[in-house]
Amino acid sequence: MTAKPKVWVSRPLFPDVLARLAEHFDVQAEAIERKHGPDELKARLADVDGALVGLADRVDASVLEGARRLKVVANLGVGHNNLDLDALTRAGVLASNTPEVLTESVADFAWALMLAAARRVGAAERWLRAGQWPGSNMRFDDWLGLDVHGRTLGILGMGRIGQGIARRGFGFDMRVLYHNRTRLPEAVERECHAALVSRDELLRQADFLVLVLPFTPENRHAIGALELSRMKRSAVLVNVARGGIVDDAALAAALRSGQLAAAGLDVFEGEPSVHPDLLSLENVVLSPHIASASEETRRAMANLAVDNVIAALGFGESAGKPPTPLNPAVLSRATSKA
Repeated sequence: MTAKPKVWVSRPLFPDVLARLAEHFDVQAEAIERKHGPDELKARLADVDGALVGLADRVDASVLEGARRLKVVANLGVGHNNLDLDALTRAGVLASNTPEVLTESVADFAWALMLAAARRVGAAERWLRAGQWPGSNMRFDDWLGLDVHGRTLGILGMGRIGQGIARRGFGFDMRVLYHNRTRLPEAVERECHAALVSRDELLRQADFLVLVLPFTPENRHAIGALELSRMKRSAVLVNVARGGIVDDAALAAALRSGQLAAAGLDVFEGEPSVHPDLLSLENVVLSPHIASASEETRRAMANLAVDNVIAALGFGESAGKPPTPLNPAVLSRATSKA
């Protein structure tokens, strides 16, 4: 009897999703959520045919050494800066991600951060939980926040998630501006009620600036001290993109000095570490990279990753045709050899 191909799963997943893999493969799934170092990743990938990995798992050329059987690495996320696509392609290993399925959930969460930061929800909850309300003689002008409706919403990076955020702005009677590498089709602009402006105009005019651009070397510290100085002192910054796009130290300084009114952050440079200056501020809402963390969305992400592994390893109705490849040249190369 032919042995089943082996698949390693680097983090705990829903049992029913793992069961889908087990129909075709010998599955080795981690039961505890943790970060795997390079040596451990190299050892795990050495004798498997496929792997599902998280954003904390850095798969590069050194990790791929000796992974002779490996054919597919499926990322459990849209972002894939943890994957060295050039190295994977050279090794003939298909990489995939999970786009589209988390668009609406992340757009929802961006609005949650925006509203919470504008209306000081985090600080107010901490104050209440500390028992400050009873007998506080709270004044009429205490806990004043910023209105969101009727203001200018700026979006930096206008992909699927940015468009979802923009569409929600119409319900808040907001003027929506965006900056992107390329202009959206007119029909999409109309659907989003959004207008293209320069990056400088976006910084200058936005009352609420939401970052949804990909992390690239060019985008590292795309929002730093200079950019923050160009924003309104009453503005709110929201980042649901990637850590490192914002210079967290510069942001903390701007929030502390009053150069910026507030911020809502789901991602951080060097996460899971958070810059200590941010932790000490009351005018920033912090969450631990959970923008996609609804049950429906996380299930959809896991199932899409599984779909990619099953197809890449030649099983199922879509055998040989993974739905969301990042380096499809590998597929073409495999087909030409067949």
